Amino acid sequence: MEEKQSCKTARKPIQCKAAVCRKAGEPLVIEEVIVAPPKAFEVRIRIICTSLCHSDITFWKMKDPPAYFPRILGHEAIGVVESIGDDVHELTEGDTVIPIFLPDCGECTDCKSKKSNICSKFPFQVSPWMHRDETSRFTDLKGETLYHFLYVSSFSEYTVVDIAHVTKVDPAVPPNRACLLSCGVSTGVGAAWRSANMEAGSTVAIFGMGAIGLAVAEGARLCGATRIIGVDVNPDKFDIGKKFGVTDFVNTGNCGNKSVSQVINEMTDGGADYCFECVGLASLVHEAYACCRKGWGKTIVLGVDKPGAQLTFSSFEVLHYGKSLIGSLFGGLKPKSDVPILVKRYMDKELELDKFVTHEVNFDDINQAFDLLLEGKSLRCVIWMDK
Repeated sequence: MEEKQSCKTARKPIQCKAAVCRKAGEPLVIEEVIVAPPKAFEVRIRIICTSLCHSDITFWKMKDPPAYFPRILGHEAIGVVESIGDDVHELTEGDTVIPIFLPDCGECTDCKSKKSNICSKFPFQVSPWMHRDETSRFTDLKGETLYHFLYVSSFSEYTVVDIAHVTKVDPAVPPNRACLLSCGVSTGVGAAWRSANMEAGSTVAIFGMGAIGLAVAEGARLCGATRIIGVDVNPDKFDIGKKFGVTDFVNTGNCGNKSVSQVINEMTDGGADYCFECVGLASLVHEAYACCRKGWGKTIVLGVDKPGAQLTFSSFEVLHYGKSLIGSLFGGLKPKSDVPILVKRYMDKELELDKFVTHEVNFDDINQAFDLLLEGKSLRCVIWMDK
């Protein structure tokens, strides 16, 4: 069916529905838009379902660049290739794919190496354009340009994505679960699996029990961690965390005259093997670093801090304690090789994606998904394009 549709629409513009963000913080507007055909090294994807991530909320609220309006947000999704542009050889019409914000060109030194997932051919930035020619594939019915978001823009029935951002997956995977692997869950699970390279029996401390922190807990569980300490200001997060393997909880509001790091150092007799900062606060990075064990402790930073935030460490501490501090973009995963592994682990009933999905809504009700996340009522809300 997809191939028949492609024959009718290939190399032609498509008119479809999209949820357009026209002004910062205002409800998205469901309207008809024009999606141009893919250019060289691009594919046009029919989105099956998408999910809402906190990054969408962040840029929906933001008023100044890198925020641009009008824009089509959304970057966690799964879909089917409707048509392909020139010079596309690894994908064909009808393939089930997950678009991913992080590029994996397969050609540069970094993408060829097992040591890095940070592409140097297409440096990551929050651009309003396509990568190669810095133009948009979206316009509204008046001809006005609509800006892209994180090279995905999944809040549209159709979108155009560069092949560096597209990963082919098993078509048998349930779409309302696989879409989570576009960003948040992969980031957390990958941080434990790839960035930390965690061993069985490890002790872990996770600062921030939002969706990313819970995904780290899930990753730590899969790696065989025996103690997973959740840290959050909200005590209700402990009951939620237990479902993801969290064994202990530290309420940052109940530490008395002790710092959080002191509490964790006492709990663990010298510090956790791995600490994960999942909030985006320099102060928490320092706390995490302070309670990872001397000699081999590793602190992994996943949270996105405000621009210009600084970290300060004494050279004595760095030299004498032998700890590691690393950043983890997309959990250190290489999208085209690692995401299919996570899909298989879900299909094999190892990776538990179901517990991340707290709500599902139809596309016309997308603003309800925003309300649920803003009110703290959802982890991930899946948005079906056509159900």
